[in-house]
Amino acid sequence: MRLIPTKVVGRRTYLHTDSLSYLAANTAARVVEAERLAGFNRHVYFNLVRIDDSGPCISLLHYPDFADDPFPSLRESWLVDLDRSTVSYRSYAESLNPPILHRKELLVPPDDSRREAYAALTATAESIGLFDEPKRIGYRRQWLALVREKGYRIEGHALVPLGNDESDSGAADEAAPRHTAWQASRHLTALVRYGFSAPVQSLARHGFLDGSYRLFDYGCGRGDDVRGLLENGLTAAGWDPYHAADNPIHAADIVNLGFVINVIEDFDERLDALTRAWSLAERLLVVSVMLVNQNDPRGERFRDGVMTQRGTFQKYFSQSEIRGFLEQVLDEEAIPVAPGVLYVFRDKDAEQRFLVDRYRSKVNRLREPSPRLCEREQRIRLDRVAERYDAYREPLDHLWDLWLTLGRKPDKSEVDDLVVLTEGFGSLSKALRFLEERGDQAEIERASASRVADLEVYFALNQFEQRKPYGHLERALQQDVKHFFGDYAAAKASAMALLFQIADLEAIDQACRKAAEHGLGWLETGQSLQLHVSLVERLPALLRVYVGCAAVLYGDYRNADLVKIHTRSGKVSLMRFDDFEGQALPRMVERAKIKLREQDVDYFAYGEQYEPPYLYHKSRYINEEFPNYPEQMVFDQALDELGLFDWSGYGPSPGAFLAKLSRHRWSIEGFSLVRSQTTPDLDDSCGRYLTFRQLIECGETQARTGLDNVPMQPESYNALVELAEHVLDPVIDYFGMIRLTYGFCSPELAKQIPCRIEPKLDQHAAHEKNRVGKAICGRFGSAVDFIVDDENMLNVAQWVVTHTPFDRLYFYGEDKPIHVSFGPNQDRQVVRMIAGKGGRLVPRVVTALA
Repeated sequence: MRLIPTKVVGRRTYLHTDSLSYLAANTAARVVEAERLAGFNRHVYFNLVRIDDSGPCISLLHYPDFADDPFPSLRESWLVDLDRSTVSYRSYAESLNPPILHRKELLVPPDDSRREAYAALTATAESIGLFDEPKRIGYRRQWLALVREKGYRIEGHALVPLGNDESDSGAADEAAPRHTAWQASRHLTALVRYGFSAPVQSLARHGFLDGSYRLFDYGCGRGDDVRGLLENGLTAAGWDPYHAADNPIHAADIVNLGFVINVIEDFDERLDALTRAWSLAERLLVVSVMLVNQNDPRGERFRDGVMTQRGTFQKYFSQSEIRGFLEQVLDEEAIPVAPGVLYVFRDKDAEQRFLVDRYRSKVNRLREPSPRLCEREQRIRLDRVAERYDAYREPLDHLWDLWLTLGRKPDKSEVDDLVVLTEGFGSLSKALRFLEERGDQAEIERASASRVADLEVYFALNQFEQRKPYGHLERALQQDVKHFFGDYAAAKASAMALLFQIADLEAIDQACRKAAEHGLGWLETGQSLQLHVSLVERLPALLRVYVGCAAVLYGDYRNADLVKIHTRSGKVSLMRFDDFEGQALPRMVERAKIKLREQDVDYFAYGEQYEPPYLYHKSRYINEEFPNYPEQMVFDQALDELGLFDWSGYGPSPGAFLAKLSRHRWSIEGFSLVRSQTTPDLDDSCGRYLTFRQLIECGETQARTGLDNVPMQPESYNALVELAEHVLDPVIDYFGMIRLTYGFCSPELAKQIPCRIEPKLDQHAAHEKNRVGKAICGRFGSAVDFIVDDENMLNVAQWVVTHTPFDRLYFYGEDKPIHVSFGPNQDRQVVRMIAGKGGRLVPRVVTALA
């Protein structure tokens, strides 16, 4: 018998294509059929196979760096359903956090020369505890963070200890409060922040905190934002009439008026604060306010706001109200960028750049260094070209990044290191040619195509919004138009063609399919594509325009959590959830359906009248780059594997879901599905057919003594449920009701049983402990003895062995009860009790019952 080189994870088996010859004939035939359906051969397109042991699916996986990368990344996969003869594709080529592979030595043939090195790496990883947390090892980002936490780095097929990591950390002392000319209680509204405020985070998200701009925080409160920006090496200052009254007030590129005008009760003073902040903003004013929530009363009415119990004033705005107020006072367009956060630009060129970049996919700029740079760093051969690159590495890298960002060769006016590059190469064009000869041409082409798409989206949405055209195009935008389109008229024509295409249902359907293949959302074929809003800017240009048109009617789609693109009805739904990122099962609080054809919006709120539903299978709508994605995937899979719920439609209601989960002794802790630690009522269901009382109050001794034979450990109840669900319920389904002759046994009951028993081995004690706190039976799990009346118990025992994941089974005779247990080991050990000397029964382990 040959040992098959495979890796088993759950109910799935992995092996390398070099090991396919080791498979059994029937399994090998399934793989061949999967290849036929996919339409290509092994080695060329894929090098690993994943076999679903209990289902019809086979996955063909491509790990291009399997041999050289110690933990290779998955590039692409094909999921083949043999029953349905369907093939679905997923690419991870552009993923920032692809799945990775461990324990490579298990996958290759025994005579493979690489096995020893692979096994040594695995042994080292095990020795430092890298595999102790399975949820953190499946994706590259979490894996590398875990390796570093353990104090190691990866070099080739080795783990090398890190040196000392010395870093200074400290917080600036909070300045003592000073007297203020504002109303005395206004200072109480200043929060102590432990992260950046919403307006500052919006500036970071839109690229304004790259070090190019000076920021002034007008009404900075306790100064947490300013301190954080300074710690990040940015130019920032602030003033506050209470907490920083002595600080100078001065102009800056960006002025932040964060949650200030909503705490000023005097209307004229509110106007003064706004106009003063606007006068200081040389490029951009950022205004943020508290938004109204009609379901949350906050205090007594006072002027046009409320007076809180703390004696502070709050004016709550709606999004449209604050936008109208800003535009009326400043006579400038206010652009909403987040709930309660709006931008007002003084610099119209900067406004155009912002509007273009707002619809830009930013994937390329976030990627790891290109292979061109990595390969160059690893070269040992020091020729003249390499020496020249090393001498100008930093400005060349900046130039390359700028080229990829623009999607075209930069102009002299756009290059910060022009003098250095001219000195080194003679001219900018020669420096660009130097990079072009050594760069990745495919990457340049991707960047160019991405930039064209960004510009088409920008111009298309401008025309849909009927935005008043600018008097002139910002200089960089002029260069973009000339390079990519030839002239402005051609750019508008291209954008208009894209805009009209949103009415093409087939084009929308194809774009949704392409997005799903790249991990951007969950596709319900012929119905919709649903995805998290963070993925929208990575969609194909057509879908970005589709969503952007809906946002014109609704407002910024980023205020929601999920976007649902209806592929056939011309609609877009936006859904907001309670703590989407932090919950395994977030609950929907708002849903808006934007009907593009009717130019109308239907709005639905969930609360007391309509129960907020859970979002099931959240992992479908995010991807591997989203926070807590690995944990979410494990949670969703565990929930599915319970087999308790019907997921059709929107799934069970929250009440029904939680009640059923509780009946089966499960609860949710964070992103984990865990066994309940509560004590149930004895008459509660234990499995589909029995109750806890039936499994506890059974047997002659318990009936004779009437002992209170109740488990003390919650884990014992959980073990009884698992025994019922995995063994007893299937037996009852097949043979009919069983008769229990011996079930749970407490230490008190064990003392009263006259015949010879083995509490330390038989698992009837479940998870109970003795007087010194140690488990009575180290095997854990639970056990019962039962008989099926009018059935040959040999047939019953044989069926249990064949069809259930039991731990141990003892067979006593065709007309005698059998003993069966279910435990964490699932050893599937079969013991036949035979008559020995003096008629005493002796156990004998057998491979089969006959």
